[in-house]
Amino acid sequence: MPWITPPKVEGNASRQAHADLPAKTYERELGKEGFYGPASQMYHRHPPTGWMTVDGPLRPHAFDIQKIGASACNSWQSLVLFSNPDIQIRFMVLENSLDHLVRNADGDELIFVHEGAGELFCDYGHLYFSEGDYILLPRGTLWRMEVTQAVKALVIEATQASYQLPEKGLVSQQAIFDPAILDVPRIDAAFIEQQSEAEWRVVVKKHNRLTTITYPFNPLDAVGWHGTLMPVRLNWRDIRPLMSHRYHVPPSAHTTFITSRFVVCTFVPRPFETDANVLNVPFFHSNDDYDELIFYHAGLFFSRDHIHPGMMTLHPSGIPHGPHPKALQNADKKRGSMADEVAVMIDTRDSLEISEQAQAIEWLDYVDSWK
Repeated sequence: MPWITPPKVEGNASRQAHADLPAKTYERELGKEGFYGPASQMYHRHPPTGWMTVDGPLRPHAFDIQKIGASACNSWQSLVLFSNPDIQIRFMVLENSLDHLVRNADGDELIFVHEGAGELFCDYGHLYFSEGDYILLPRGTLWRMEVTQAVKALVIEATQASYQLPEKGLVSQQAIFDPAILDVPRIDAAFIEQQSEAEWRVVVKKHNRLTTITYPFNPLDAVGWHGTLMPVRLNWRDIRPLMSHRYHVPPSAHTTFITSRFVVCTFVPRPFETDANVLNVPFFHSNDDYDELIFYHAGLFFSRDHIHPGMMTLHPSGIPHGPHPKALQNADKKRGSMADEVAVMIDTRDSLEISEQAQAIEWLDYVDSWK
């Protein structure tokens, strides 16, 4: 339990974070460990993003993912957009069902379905999926998709790591979403019917190299299973966000999955803060331990301007970021209404590399959108 250690206060400052800001100031949070560690709030005369130019690798980035074409065959032949030694982020576009099975031997995979629908067949059975679903596949799972509507999906690979659920502390493990809502594949009639003695190929990825294994039968031939390791499905509509009408909760409160080196958060519709003295837009922050990558799935993104569904933004650690000027101007008009946005945020402890494929779809004027 934390000891009672009141923070230091210097100059003209609020006594509580994100509330009762001194007149004509802009709050910036300087934090550690992705909002989980120690933090200070600083009050500026000017917006911390009020730059004239940014010249160098810390420039904020935006990308139009909708410009990506169909994947050749499977998720690993999709374009790698961002990566570091602990994560690979792709965008998969499948117009047709997979005619083979795939297995990732490098790490767990988390698939977020942006558009489309279909059926997943894997070692553990059969699962329907549709827009807004997370599908978590443990490392080594054998799987394929049957596409009923063309699929566009974000694929987040935890290289050499495992996904877990976050600790939820004071609010109990049923907060945000009850783990009982997680759906698992079933050994149902559809799964049994797809079993056959026909020849099947399995494409395995290990150290980013592909190996093809051919069987004289369909390897998805399980008749049952039991245990605590399994794929799961979660739709964003089943997430019940933490919120406070008198305090703007930090992004860490929206954490959905964690690994040892990055976290995945989900922003879903919620009421705006109603207290007239509290911020109801994301505060400026210098979270210098993590890069921040956001995929915009649906709705109107109240903290951003010129951003539409299907885009991604990357804010490297080392440079302040926060709401666009238009969001600040309209902040007080939002009291008592709902935020209308769905987005997936990936905060990585290690800097992300931007691939050439991502650079080809970048909106280069994004850095100027704070002017």
